[in-house]
Amino acid sequence: MLVAFSVAPSGAGESVSGAVADAVAIVRESGLPNHTDAMFTTIEGEWDECFDVVRRACEAVGRHGHRVSLVVKADIRPGHTGELTGKVERLEEKLANRRPSD
Repeated sequence: MLVAFSVAPSGAGESVSGAVADAVAIVRESGLPNHTDAMFTTIEGEWDECFDVVRRACEAVGRHGHRVSLVVKADIRPGHTGELTGKVERLEEKLANRRPSD
């Protein structure tokens, strides 16, 4: 499964970069395939391991404020792995093979 999530503290002031860094450190230490961009962090793995990472990331962020905001989107597709990069590779292939009129 792929799990994209965004987690941030409430009541921690204007900048949340320290809290987000703590969450991303949890993700990277997990060993799961992951990608972080400006809006979300996406991880790939089994249900229990993905949501354990999300829970621990929320706990890390929670130490920066009195409230935590979490947004989660999941692609649950049993039997498929390597989709963190595979989906993007297939998209890029389609774009590269487009004719000008497509």
